[in-house]
Amino acid sequence: MESTTKNIRARFTLRGTLLLLLVNTFVLLQCSLFSDKDANVQKIPLQPKSGQKIAAFAEGCFWCSEHIFESVPGVIDVISGYAGGHTKNPSYDLVNTETTGHAETVLIYYDPTKIDYMELCRIFFLSHDPTTLNKQGPDEGSSYRSILFYSSDAELKIAKKIQKEIEENQIWQGPMVTEYQELKEFYQAEGYHQNFIQNHPTQSYVRAVSIPRYQEFKSRYELYKKTQKQTK
Repeated sequence: MESTTKNIRARFTLRGTLLLLLVNTFVLLQCSLFSDKDANVQKIPLQPKSGQKIAAFAEGCFWCSEHIFESVPGVIDVISGYAGGHTKNPSYDLVNTETTGHAETVLIYYDPTKIDYMELCRIFFLSHDPTTLNKQGPDEGSSYRSILFYSSDAELKIAKKIQKEIEENQIWQGPMVTEYQELKEFYQAEGYHQNFIQNHPTQSYVRAVSIPRYQEFKSRYELYKKTQKQTK
């Protein structure tokens, strides 16, 4: 079991190093290129439609997170936005000042008959590096920090259980720095952020960061699931 988990971790360490070297060239071409467009931000009611449930996670740039969770069977919709802060009606430019307390977050609507909250938490911990403080890939600042938002004590208990599972499998080096916060408010980000990768597949940041991160997640997730089956 130990050798298998080391192989999972080692398989992606080199890729991650090479990725970081590449994306430094594109850091200045991130979200700010579009910050003068479609600037409406709105608070979203935290009440899903009948037969649906919601989950919210912050794990770096929400372009990347949105694309990852949209690929998951059972997920109905994903909205990019802001949560975890203290300022009312935050904008992207304001959040980027790192003074509002918000993190780039995705709000997920899912069908609980097809995927459960436990698996979404597992995907969260496998789709970003939860050991990097205020940093994810080339993006730095508190707005890119790792936060797991919960809506009940039951969800919090499940999330902590999955964190322990991931830690025991030694997928990431170093201690996790993921915050846990109750989901109290969620603001939908400006329209140009929604479905960004789908609408801008050739944008430099998407090509250099988002797509490689998505591909890495898919490989890591599939390998992790196979490892888990072998240990049962």
